[in-house]
Amino acid sequence: MNKDERVLVEVRDEFGSIRVLEVGDYRFLEFGECIEQSCVFTRDPSWLEYDYTRAMLMGALAHPAPETALFLGLGGGTLTQACLKFLPLEDVEVIELRPAVPELAMRYMGLEDDERLYIRIGDALELLASAESADLIFVDLYTDTGPSAAHLAWSFLRRCQEKLNPGGWLVINQWGTDEDKPLGAALLRGLFHRHYWECPVKEGNVVLLIPADLEQCLDLAGLHERSAFLAARLGYSLDSLIAALRAPT
Repeated sequence: MNKDERVLVEVRDEFGSIRVLEVGDYRFLEFGECIEQSCVFTRDPSWLEYDYTRAMLMGALAHPAPETALFLGLGGGTLTQACLKFLPLEDVEVIELRPAVPELAMRYMGLEDDERLYIRIGDALELLASAESADLIFVDLYTDTGPSAAHLAWSFLRRCQEKLNPGGWLVINQWGTDEDKPLGAALLRGLFHRHYWECPVKEGNVVLLIPADLEQCLDLAGLHERSAFLAARLGYSLDSLIAALRAPT
């Protein structure tokens, strides 16, 4: 352990251990043996430290005025907290596998108990069918060994897209390969008919932006406009991530 690290809490459940560490102004949620899941800047829990979370927020801005969002996987809740703060959301549903995760996120990671927020505990593969449709759906389902099987499950990913409201966007934090492609690239190209956008990030992941249907396209001008409008409040620009967007190859 880094000498500056302090373990704030460690719990165990049927899936293994969960720890919250503190280093200066930052806290980290870890699964298993030092597998970092989330990082929060304690002075501002809505601050997104990593590019992959910023890319997911950028993906949310593809929608001009989202009112509803569904998060599949909570982690430390930093992305959820940012979306609640910066987007005009009226209703947010979260499905999280491990009961301790939302408890720790609220106690240690700055996730607020917002009246717009509803958290359900269970497997997203099973509970997706009973979730409400949404303008935005985020898939970020990781364990201490990597992405869950859902990230490569054809039927599950198709149901995620089908849960979108008209004009909605599915945003997936996909594992990246050594070839700078998303895990399951061939499956994704077939499932979504190559009609989506990829944003590779420096952490090695590839964030996917998938529209509700084939008639819907990415409004880059609108994305730039909404990003510029939020930049001062965010404290950083999303322009480099927008510039990194590409069609699947």
